[in-house]
Amino acid sequence: MSTTFNYKHLYYFWVVAKEGGISRAADKLDMAVQTVSAQVRELERALGYALLKPAGRGLVLTDAGIAAMRQADLIFQLGESLPALVRDAVSTPTVRLSVGISDGLPKTMVRRLLEPVIAEPNLRLLCHEDEFDDLLGDLALHRLDIVLADRPAPANPNIKLYTHAMGSSPLAWYCSAELLQAAKVDFPNSLARVPVLLPTDHTAVRARIDHWLEQRGIRAHIVGEFEDSALLGTFGASGMGVFPAVERASAELLGQYKVKKLGPCEGVHEHFYAIGTEKKVQHPLVQRLLDASQRGTNATMPRPAKSH
Repeated sequence: MSTTFNYKHLYYFWVVAKEGGISRAADKLDMAVQTVSAQVRELERALGYALLKPAGRGLVLTDAGIAAMRQADLIFQLGESLPALVRDAVSTPTVRLSVGISDGLPKTMVRRLLEPVIAEPNLRLLCHEDEFDDLLGDLALHRLDIVLADRPAPANPNIKLYTHAMGSSPLAWYCSAELLQAAKVDFPNSLARVPVLLPTDHTAVRARIDHWLEQRGIRAHIVGEFEDSALLGTFGASGMGVFPAVERASAELLGQYKVKKLGPCEGVHEHFYAIGTEKKVQHPLVQRLLDASQRGTNATMPRPAKSH
């Protein structure tokens, strides 16, 4: 098998796979069907495996074709961003920081965690929210400079990651003004009577909240569970139920959502982490975030841990 292949052939295969057939790909490429078919066959010869197989009156990907398509997607999606990157490079100088935001991280905390870099002149901040594992994949592919999450990165022998503690915040219970009086009576036992909203077990803090309730013998009257903390706060503010949130964002909750603080969730903390890849040369703004955290700007936590 050849150790090299032609990227033009890979591109033609990618278009065929995306369009669902050689004829449609030929129309899109404005090329003859025979030419496109020949280019795909050249790629198959170079790789040593069939990438397409007949299915009915059309073609489908083989297992090798599926693997090739995944890599082609990564290659050409990155390639499609090249013109914009070049254009940005010759226009007004910008400092680009691409941040992944785990969907389990309280959104009210994101700006606080990024505070050390917000005032950077000509900053172009790109925030991408997604599931934790997907963000780590994007980080490994260098699509992101850093990931902010509610948990450390798991050990992975194939990807060298570091996890840096960015601080923590105790949790408290909040509710709308309409629910406050009923919820205050015999709090926290009242959580068994009044409607309660919780983060899903998709979030790192859910297990700690459940343990807190179990310790007090409270079977909470749960009427809603949310993966996204912003949705949790929105529904809580509407009066749907009492909900937990980080106390460090209390000012935003009381001001933006117009909710009331019901009481503490003693001993339960939400933790915040920055996750990055091991690099000899670190992004200067990422380094600033880590340095600010280490100096105690973002609260105190144990020293950073590395995951390999």
